Amino acid sequence: MKTLLPVLQPAAAPRRSPDWVRISYASAVALRFKSGRFTRDFDFGGINLLLSYDEGCLSDCGYCGLARTRPGQYEDKSFIRVEWPLVETDELVRRLARCEDRLTRLCISMVTHGNSYRDTLEITKRIRAGVATPLSLLVAPPTLNEVRLRTLKEAGADIIGIGLDAVTEDLFRSIRTNVPQGGLRWEQYWRIVDAARDIYGPWHVNCHTLVGLGESDRDLMAIFERLLDRQIHSYLFCFNPEPDSRMGTSPKSDLSRWRRIQLAKFLLEESGLSAGAFAYDNEGALVSISAPRALVEETVADGFAFMTNGCPGAGGEPGCTRPMGSWRPSEAPRDYPWQPTESDELEIRRQLRLDEILRSGPGPTRPRELWAPPVAGRPARSVRAEHQ
Repeated sequence: MKTLLPVLQPAAAPRRSPDWVRISYASAVALRFKSGRFTRDFDFGGINLLLSYDEGCLSDCGYCGLARTRPGQYEDKSFIRVEWPLVETDELVRRLARCEDRLTRLCISMVTHGNSYRDTLEITKRIRAGVATPLSLLVAPPTLNEVRLRTLKEAGADIIGIGLDAVTEDLFRSIRTNVPQGGLRWEQYWRIVDAARDIYGPWHVNCHTLVGLGESDRDLMAIFERLLDRQIHSYLFCFNPEPDSRMGTSPKSDLSRWRRIQLAKFLLEESGLSAGAFAYDNEGALVSISAPRALVEETVADGFAFMTNGCPGAGGEPGCTRPMGSWRPSEAPRDYPWQPTESDELEIRRQLRLDEILRSGPGPTRPRELWAPPVAGRPARSVRAEHQ
């Protein structure tokens, strides 16, 4: 009697990069991978991609939803507290090509993994073969060197972003590196920042900075000035605790502090105020801004200071707006993916409490050629539109 052997089914191909990527939920809605709608109607064309591996990210940053020791499978982990669905890369590229007239900016986010550079290069080439929308890369410095940065530029990336996040070396070491097998080095991050600036040119490199990891306001403003002097954008984010991460029970930054840092950053970078216009107490907290009231009032009224920091589109329009990157739909916006409306302005003013910190002072003292161009790719002229 013959023994029947079971028929072996071929193993399913692993769903990992470069053939699969995760995309932000907002991107999935825009490209019809998921159903949904935004809480307000606004132009959205910034598509964010994230590399995906069974092992996940090998770093273990205390505030990050993708941290290696955070419980759960990598595919199920949130990132900046939102879902990132897994999609097939080639299908994504087809949908990008079909929607290209509505797209403003694409961004591939690397993770710390041995295949991250190779796969980012491959996905960049696949996108560039069918889509001309400007492409940024949010890179993992431990995986890079100058040769790789040049190769990524030749493949079609025009902007490099670096997630510095912690703005002092002590914080960087305590939150990002002094953990089992941490491996991230402050010095390596700055080497990649400087190399990327030399290769990609002025204002084509940005560093992500986080408010709420334990830094002082003085620490933040010092980093903004350091990057400004190198013609590198600083992109501002608000710490948003991820459940079950090591900092999952830490509070968000106070909203008044957040708004004041947004305002001070804008006045330093895009309004020409000097570092001396900002005063701090003994703990490094911002206590006053010395500037003409008319300048500050105009800045608050147009609202650009409170918009999402992101890479521009091909025509200089806002390219990457990351809706809900720092807040949930049920919460008041921390950074706005649209130009704030009149009702938004009233709320911003309430949160700022300007009269507590504004002092009479001189206007811009930094030469105009040393001002930063608009961080969010904002047009020179704009029309405020009230969203109902």
